[in-house]
Amino acid sequence: MSVSEFGHVITAMVTPFDQQGKVNYAVAESLADYLVSNGSDGIVVCGTTGESPTLTWEEEYQLFKVVKAAVGDRGKVIAGTGSNSTAEAIEATSKAAQLGLDGSLQVVPYYNKPPQEGLYQHFQAIAQAVPDFPIMLYNIPSRTGQNILPETVAKLAKIENIVAIKEASGNLEQACWISRLTGGSLAIYAGDDALTLPILTVGGIGVVSVASHLVGTQIQQMIQAFFQGKTKEAVEINVNLLSLFKVLFCATNPIPIKAALKLKGWDVGSLRLPLCELPSELQVDLEKVLQEFR
Repeated sequence: MSVSEFGHVITAMVTPFDQQGKVNYAVAESLADYLVSNGSDGIVVCGTTGESPTLTWEEEYQLFKVVKAAVGDRGKVIAGTGSNSTAEAIEATSKAAQLGLDGSLQVVPYYNKPPQEGLYQHFQAIAQAVPDFPIMLYNIPSRTGQNILPETVAKLAKIENIVAIKEASGNLEQACWISRLTGGSLAIYAGDDALTLPILTVGGIGVVSVASHLVGTQIQQMIQAFFQGKTKEAVEINVNLLSLFKVLFCATNPIPIKAALKLKGWDVGSLRLPLCELPSELQVDLEKVLQEFR
């Protein structure tokens, strides 16, 4: 499998809810279809942006099926099946593979703070349980409380079906070390929209994006320009998008992106507690920035 198997722009899709707080599968289907028609090469379903902590496994499996049916062969569908329980992650990932999805996003186990050897054994066990299913590691220490080190990532990259990492530590030097230690054998994706272009310069291949709900085509153009040697064009696109990247993280993700999608006419509903609606003063800021991207 090539390191570009998942493409360059992967949208971490929100989970729409109806007025009763139940998953709105019809809107999820429409949104997935829209995303792969507007710049996204793939979609992560039930990741952080999809409010996975408050979804049941039954809801997640149904979302996997609905989104895969909507996307078909036009894009990759990656299931957020990570857990801080290795056994639970294996069960969920095996189910996603059986449903015909294209890969799995595996977050660093949260709360229990395993040491580096524990992290290695955790991801190794999942990979070995589904040996033909591509896995993307997900490093986001601000949420999990633990950072997977480049040396551990390099060990894991030797496992055939561990093919990518979403590097959301915010540490560009760490991404650079992962690139150096893996020698191009692992696809490195930015986990923060604002760091997409910088990560490309140290060996990255793309982004698992929130902003691509709104500007997927522009992000795809930026990445393509970079790889075509049109650095000035890539920089210009990045600079133009920075205000949007910033405002979409003015509160805990996915609070701002759900508010933005509703302003754009998407019936994605509210959030499940303990997440709550965007404060009114931040809503005003969001509306001002969105005026730039009509």
